[in-house]
Amino acid sequence: MSAPTPRLPSAAAATAHQRQWFADLHRDHTPGDPLALVNADAPQEVFRAMGIPYVVNQWWASIVAAKRRTQDHLARLRERGYPDYTEQYSSTALGSAFDTDPDSAPWGGLPTPSLVLAETTGDASRKIFDVWGAQPGVTFYPLESAAADTVPERWWELMPHRWEEAVGTDRLDLMVGELEGLIRFLEATTGRRFSEQRFTEVMALVNEQEEWNRRTRDLIAAARPCPIAVTDSIPAVMIPQWHRGTVWARDAARRLHDEVADRVRAGAAVCPDERVRLMWVGRGLWFDLDFYRRFQDRYGAVFVWSMYLAIAADGYIRHVDPDSGDPLRALAARFAAFSDQLYTPPWSAEWYVKEARTHGVHGVVHLVSDDARGSWATTRALRAAGVPVLELHADNVDARRSDPEHLDGTVGRWLEAEVLPRTDG
Repeated sequence: MSAPTPRLPSAAAATAHQRQWFADLHRDHTPGDPLALVNADAPQEVFRAMGIPYVVNQWWASIVAAKRRTQDHLARLRERGYPDYTEQYSSTALGSAFDTDPDSAPWGGLPTPSLVLAETTGDASRKIFDVWGAQPGVTFYPLESAAADTVPERWWELMPHRWEEAVGTDRLDLMVGELEGLIRFLEATTGRRFSEQRFTEVMALVNEQEEWNRRTRDLIAAARPCPIAVTDSIPAVMIPQWHRGTVWARDAARRLHDEVADRVRAGAAVCPDERVRLMWVGRGLWFDLDFYRRFQDRYGAVFVWSMYLAIAADGYIRHVDPDSGDPLRALAARFAAFSDQLYTPPWSAEWYVKEARTHGVHGVVHLVSDDARGSWATTRALRAAGVPVLELHADNVDARRSDPEHLDGTVGRWLEAEVLPRTDG
């Protein structure tokens, strides 16, 4: 068995920072004070600029899953007549609202938010947040989920500077109006004021952060063998993402880049006997992160890609003209089509194919949850491009249908039957 690659210092530092941040949040938060629970694809930069603390819904679900407490949370929903089998990634935090013993919860439990913010994508998602809004002292602020008739080709090349062209004026007009309404609501209910100057600073820091992520993604794509474990890149990227618009997050992204660059120069390898480069399409398998490492010694198979670093590189950067640009419209461009980039064909399908090619992957493991949108198109596009795809039908936080032995056996048989014969040839 090969020796494990030392953990990336930036990943350990990010995890430590998040623990301390959450402990400080518990210490400083007074029930009833402004605190938001926001979805991962929500415009968090508004809250950052206004100094309103927020917790990311899906981050909290990942912590609960990693601590093997998801079933406790889902049981609280089931006991109250709510379904425990749909959109568990979004509904796990709602189970925290019904926790009668928060002292025993992971990381001290989720403080009760005063506001929940989410895009109304799908009936189930809307109902989850309607239930949140029915809780004492909690307000649900919904955002629309718009669609477009036309889809830009190679959108990832347009987004940094030509985002108006990529997203479309009508969608941006709608999102800007909603953001202006959100700002007015927050000013009226929290007493905080929205500063254009502060918001401009936040947006500039985010762009800097994501430019570092783009460089890191490109380093890993070109490196042979893979220099870092995907289980390091995920926390090293995503924890700073939840702190976008801060100097710490910008510097954390630069630290990750520099560490990856050092490893590439040194020829470091996650798996010295790398034979197979794999792509993981879908959300992180939070209840079993060891999954990603279990195929290295037996097959020389390394997961070199996840959506977290890749979407940070291609999905967030929105530059504005410093003299005439509108930072709020740039923020609208960041999120008006965010779900499209990951889940809506042909936006998503073409992007995954591009990423598979640039990373030189030999196969794709595609996690398909029950609530996935457009997963069929992603699989079809990758296979049409000549990339073998294994679909794993499972939920990324609910382990009830995801026995590790079954998952390992399924992936192993697929590697032996479809992937290894190609690489050996």
